[in-house]
Amino acid sequence: MKKIILIILFLTIPYSLVPSPSHAQQVSLSLSPPLLELFIKPGKAIMIAYSLKNYGDPTFLNLKILPFEAKDNLGNIRIKPEFEGPVRFSLDNADLTLDQPFFLKTNDSQQILLRIRIPENITDGDYYYSLLAETIPPTSSEGIGSARAKATIGSNILVTISNSGNIDIKPKISIFSTRGGFTLGQNVKFYDSSDKIPVVLTVVNKGKNMMKPEGQISLKGNFGETAKYDIISKNILAESERLIEATPSADLSSRIYHPSSLVLSGFFIGKYSLSTQMKFGENSPMIFGSTVFYAFPFKIMGGIILATIIIVFIIKRRKEE
Repeated sequence: MKKIILIILFLTIPYSLVPSPSHAQQVSLSLSPPLLELFIKPGKAIMIAYSLKNYGDPTFLNLKILPFEAKDNLGNIRIKPEFEGPVRFSLDNADLTLDQPFFLKTNDSQQILLRIRIPENITDGDYYYSLLAETIPPTSSEGIGSARAKATIGSNILVTISNSGNIDIKPKISIFSTRGGFTLGQNVKFYDSSDKIPVVLTVVNKGKNMMKPEGQISLKGNFGETAKYDIISKNILAESERLIEATPSADLSSRIYHPSSLVLSGFFIGKYSLSTQMKFGENSPMIFGSTVFYAFPFKIMGGIILATIIIVFIIKRRKEE
């Protein structure tokens, strides 16, 4: 009888050691509109309807508003940890409140009625915020948050406050140049004819309001050949700097490590002039920039010289023999 019991235990223990299958929580949210730009006077209020949809597993969510600022010149932002600024936010939903969790099932959507109010006597300028929807991992039986997926999705809110209706735009080109190559003399840059040539264009916004560039980067060669690249219009926040991007013309994967506005590709020879002109909306100043570079087939000439030396050396050796 004891042997039978031992055999039964031996057969059942391995199965009890096999962990039950676990499934990672699927988090997939959408929040629209993803960007809101407001031009408003002090003392006014506006209500915006957002749509939040859950494509993943059922989850608890929390809504909050936090300010942000420019993080770098690539358009990235830094969310501040605490709320600040004069703009006031509230929800007009009967069953929703900021900073109060709510439940959203799979494939369900929630309309968010966000009221934005601008108090009187506010200094003209820009104020930047994000409406954030953050998942809340459920707590375990011990009261500790379980190790399930946590995600945050946001919609940026760019608020321009102006009592007079005027805006303060002060653009300035800080860098307009090519990268790489080698330099001779006073910043005269040379490249091999077959090189890909990165172009860097950055603009500083010294004004109190955001702006969007419109314009082109033009390339002109010494034989009269020309090419134009349209500037991609993106926001430059107040008192910040941003790398301006133009219509892609080559493999731009190098931007990950060496950000550039444009990559020129082709076979270049001689002197080339780069110029740019940009404006920033109606009644805004037009700004200009220019730079030059030179390109010659150094690699081809080097190969020809090397081949010539080798041939001359071989001929001399044969004559000596």
